[in-house]
Amino acid sequence: MNLTQWLEHLQRIHPKEVELGLERVGQVAARLALGRPGARVISVAGTNGKGSTVAFIEAIARAAGLRTGAYTSPHLLRYNERVRIDGQPVDDAALVAAFEAVEAARGEVSLTYFEFGTLAALWLFARQPLDLVVLEVGLGGRLDAVNLVDADLAVITTVALDHTEYLGNDRESIAREKAGILRPGKPLVIGELDPPDTLLREAERVGAPVLRAGRGFHFQPQGPGWVFQDERDRIELPLPALRAPAQLANAAAAIAAFRALLPPLPVTPEHLASGIGSAQLPGRMQVIPGPVEIVLDIAHNPQAAQQLAQWLQRNRASGATQAVFAALADKDVANEVAALMAHIDIWHLAGLSGAGGRAQPVELLWQKLGALLSRSLVMRHASVAVALEEARRASRAGDRIVVFGSFHTVAEALQALDKPA
Repeated sequence: MNLTQWLEHLQRIHPKEVELGLERVGQVAARLALGRPGARVISVAGTNGKGSTVAFIEAIARAAGLRTGAYTSPHLLRYNERVRIDGQPVDDAALVAAFEAVEAARGEVSLTYFEFGTLAALWLFARQPLDLVVLEVGLGGRLDAVNLVDADLAVITTVALDHTEYLGNDRESIAREKAGILRPGKPLVIGELDPPDTLLREAERVGAPVLRAGRGFHFQPQGPGWVFQDERDRIELPLPALRAPAQLANAAAAIAAFRALLPPLPVTPEHLASGIGSAQLPGRMQVIPGPVEIVLDIAHNPQAAQQLAQWLQRNRASGATQAVFAALADKDVANEVAALMAHIDIWHLAGLSGAGGRAQPVELLWQKLGALLSRSLVMRHASVAVALEEARRASRAGDRIVVFGSFHTVAEALQALDKPA
């Protein structure tokens, strides 16, 4: 099978899209006799900011000349984006070989799409002499397939409400699940200033030393850049290329991770500056300039939507702002939209069709948002591509179009923008 056929196969072999737990995936990992994925391993969990923090860590390590592996999810346009070696997505042949190895080992064990892909990534990493592997946790932490690996350091970026059907209905419960990636004696870097008490208690119970934003390290804007400071140093840095207001916190957490690793990796302030200034991540407040500016952001929960609102407040368009919004069926769309209402003049709601069982047609989205948007100018469209086309047709020079709501939303918009007019 080619890669496309393998991905179709992965979607069929397990009855549920998400089934948390380490028993099945651990059984297959044992059969594969997976070695350690890299000489050093950092796991990154959190509600928002995981992908950006991984990108910062990866870019800093590469600036230092280290060989890196990175595993993230989901992808925007190609599955290959999920598995990177030395900053580059692995090719189809490598993924197919990894999938074949996992398939041969799993026997009668049923794996979810994510579990299968995680094992494939670990199999690929274990066959490379990698200095540092960075693993993004998929959902929660304690029962996520990535938690098979005993990391040398854990980063937890933020804790907010999302995936409540799996993780719990409050920040304290969600923090307990995310704390499942902690290991005795291995440092925990906390990226937010006000973490839930549960997270701190779990770190103490496990015996994981904590380096916490606002306590163990600090960061603040200064002049054209910003400053990171801990008990050892004060480091002046360029602003990240990534635009969201939270990116300073994510960059600071990435720096703190390197400074907490023992024994330390050979990373200098110059490497930190280079990595922070060069890290890129498509779909995170990605701006496509032009007479009508287009802003693409995956913002798929209220916390992320609030970040997008802050950016829009600080970077106002000279003309009108239109929104193209589509979301998965299990998301808190009312609070996402509420966070942005003050910044949007016209709403284009769209359906999602390519998201499997979580897809949401536009009429269902409208049922959830009609009362909230009753005083707004709203148009409904069957797809993101159609919504974006209509928004562009209705725009004038100086206007802005904001596309947000999920990875699927941004991916469909990027695909539409890539097609010739």
